[in-house]
Amino acid sequence: MFSFREVLSAVQAYGKAHRFITQNKLWKWILIPGIIYCILFVLGVYFVWGYSGDFVNYVTKLLHITDWVQDLESSWVSFLFILVGFSVQVIFVYWYFSYFKYLFLIVASPVFSYLSEKTEAILDHKDFPFSWTQLGQDILRGIKMSCRNIVYQTGAILILLLVSFIPVVGWLTPMIGFFIEAYFFGFSMMDYSCERHRLNMSQSINFIRQHRGMALGNGMVFYVFMLIPVIGWMLAPSYAVIAATIDLQHKRLK
Repeated sequence: MFSFREVLSAVQAYGKAHRFITQNKLWKWILIPGIIYCILFVLGVYFVWGYSGDFVNYVTKLLHITDWVQDLESSWVSFLFILVGFSVQVIFVYWYFSYFKYLFLIVASPVFSYLSEKTEAILDHKDFPFSWTQLGQDILRGIKMSCRNIVYQTGAILILLLVSFIPVVGWLTPMIGFFIEAYFFGFSMMDYSCERHRLNMSQSINFIRQHRGMALGNGMVFYVFMLIPVIGWMLAPSYAVIAATIDLQHKRLK
């Protein structure tokens, strides 16, 4: 289970993050990765939507489903056929969104790691010595953690897909899926602080599990940000990193 107090603390940390960014004039570290994230995200949606439509058309023609629907000359069947095709494209976009954030975290890990470090340095009035060797190790560790989260999240979502076919219980799967996505994203945001305090992957995983409410709350607000076109997409990643760092400031990372 998780603590509702930790969920609330993680949500409130976004407000603290906004004040922190404004007071310390960190907007360039917010906007630069945000603009890149936004551009890549929009381009990805465009190509995934287009190619998934081509894929649906290819499969339906290969199986002669299109000819069968046309021969029936039924408006209802045609409508259902279009609806199913549209639903398949939406599923492809959903899967793209689920994995895109991890791919971006891998690419932008040096920036987010630095942003988290800079946030803690300002909060605690201390500096962290820079090392290219350590940066390389941090990037490698970030890639491993992202791959680990991708595997676990995929397994959880596949189980949910099976559960979704169960009457009544299946109605809850979209909400559960949202919480799973939020948890694993918040997990990644918290790991930057764990990484900086030299927790190995096993220690970091155990620590975040003990404070899963913080991970859940952080990820939930991130997804709310993503509902706001362009501005939300630009601000969400960096705000999430800073909010997680602020929320973890008084926690003993061990």
